[in-house]
Amino acid sequence: MVKIFWYVFLSMIAILFFTTAAMAIDTQDDWNMASQIIQSVQRPIIPEKDYAITDFGAIGDGVTDVRPAIIKAIDAASNDGGGRVVIPAGEWYCKGPIHLKSNINLHVSEGAHLLFSPDAKDYLPVVLTKYEGTRVYNYSPLIYAYDVHDVAITGKGIIDGNKDSEFLTFTSKCSEDVNLLRRMGAEGVPVEERMFGEGHFLRTCMIEFYDAERVLLKDYTVTNSPFWVNHLNYTNHAIVSGISIDSHNANNDGVNIESSSYVIVERSKFRTGDDSVVIKSGRDYYGRLVGIPSENIVVYQNDMGGEDGVALGSEMSGGIRNVFFTDNVLRNGSSAFRFKSNLDRGGMVENIRIRNMDIDTFERLFWFQLNYPGELGGYYPSVYKNIVFENITVKNVQTIFEAHAPEGFPLQDVTMKNIIIENVEGDIPFIMENVKNLHFENVKIGNQYLDATIDWY
Repeated sequence: MVKIFWYVFLSMIAILFFTTAAMAIDTQDDWNMASQIIQSVQRPIIPEKDYAITDFGAIGDGVTDVRPAIIKAIDAASNDGGGRVVIPAGEWYCKGPIHLKSNINLHVSEGAHLLFSPDAKDYLPVVLTKYEGTRVYNYSPLIYAYDVHDVAITGKGIIDGNKDSEFLTFTSKCSEDVNLLRRMGAEGVPVEERMFGEGHFLRTCMIEFYDAERVLLKDYTVTNSPFWVNHLNYTNHAIVSGISIDSHNANNDGVNIESSSYVIVERSKFRTGDDSVVIKSGRDYYGRLVGIPSENIVVYQNDMGGEDGVALGSEMSGGIRNVFFTDNVLRNGSSAFRFKSNLDRGGMVENIRIRNMDIDTFERLFWFQLNYPGELGGYYPSVYKNIVFENITVKNVQTIFEAHAPEGFPLQDVTMKNIIIENVEGDIPFIMENVKNLHFENVKIGNQYLDATIDWY
């Protein structure tokens, strides 16, 4: 239903900002770049030799610990120059983390159910990882790969973090540790002194690649993740293809791409407790100091059903650029497109292109929350600019566009082009705080059209 406010808003646009048949924006060169990125991503090269864990003593009764057998299989394959470590169909119980090596493909076969231990102590000793964008020594991710090349996780089996995981109880206990780690990062405390793990309450990721080259994640299903589901950190040349995430715990982002480049996420299904796909690049001072951006990323033909569909930030201090989303379906949730930051971050997000999206029902369609209050007393506003949304159809939203940017650092050069919104249910469809060159071109809302260029700051 279109409210009276909506008519008033259109009148204000016409009077204050001179509605125009604005100059068309051509993005074909950008999408040519996206095609080039896809063609440039390198696939891992792994020898085609199988190492079945049953040959190393694994018993698939769902009770006996198969981790020793998996470790032996990985070591044997690695010593032979690499290969495929096969988890056959069956019920498999793993009492602790799996650490991958270069030239290894962990293959979870169709019909296999790999269940991890629920006990946090089983994921010690600590390893170098990241927690919400800050480097830290913490509990090992359930599947972890550090300083590797040519690695993969494949197969149509299920990887299960365990619905009774002790890590899930950390959610209500972690605030003191979270604040301590953030202060350490902001103050430049050496990474070697950021020792958490036992006695602390920072959850760990389900799957994490840290400092990796040529990674393939293909076909498997993940459920019951303790925290972020698939975390690509400092990872270059990665393909995520055909995976399924059905995990609804707190902060269960489907794929986190952090300070990584040449990444493809394709033909996957996300039913998550948080963002489906999110791009990040480190947090606050240390993120700016390291300064490794996320760039040259293409996300296409995915079915997204998270709390937020597409997200950038809020940990984006190293910058984000040249990111493309195309031909995805977004189901329902809080925000279809959520771009976020706070006043501790710094960093720049630019050259983002999103097109051909089919969207069902969300509270907010476009949400730019760039002025979250800083937690550490600094003032490092972020800059989001040069973003184009085009060829998008939407069934239902409450708010079409909401933006909050800090004074002196406007959200700028954002284009919304060829967008059809069938129904707007909220009383206030637009909320703007400090935007510059916000461009609407052929935006249909109900039975009305909006063509305008807006500066509001």
